[in-house]
Amino acid sequence: MKKEYLEAGKIVTTHGIRGEVKIMPYTDSPELLAEFDRLFIGKNKEELYIERSRVFKNMVIAKIEGIDTPEAAEKLRNKILYMHRDDLELDDDTYFIQDLIGLEVRDADTDEVYGKIADVLETGANDVYVIKGEDREYLIPAIADVVVSTDIDNNLMTIRPLEGLFD
Repeated sequence: MKKEYLEAGKIVTTHGIRGEVKIMPYTDSPELLAEFDRLFIGKNKEELYIERSRVFKNMVIAKIEGIDTPEAAEKLRNKILYMHRDDLELDDDTYFIQDLIGLEVRDADTDEVYGKIADVLETGANDVYVIKGEDREYLIPAIADVVVSTDIDNNLMTIRPLEGLFD
């Protein structure tokens, strides 16, 4: 099931004297997080408006509307920030990691169930899916030669393992 809100980052500390906060991004790049005009905070997903933001040393420095002092910013420390799914448009064949976790993985030819995606490793060249089966764990590259289809709505990924991949 698709989550309406996705974790975007965590406020780790205050910055300066004007109430800015430093955010550790959970996105692919801090630049992406810095583009958002609104985020959500806490369990109740309270809406926050971002007046301005910039990237500094792989972190995002943001000024949140209504937070004007270091003391007010300090109250937000260690809070998780969320983005609304509809605020970010993904390219075709690009997925949120949170949507991939838990997908059942089947063989495209034999319909054999390998297990479920337990984790996604971001290796640089391509992602690697960690598939947890009943009695073993598989690592498969997230490449077109292996992944045949990904159906988030039906909680299913079909793959065609390369020769020797599971040996």
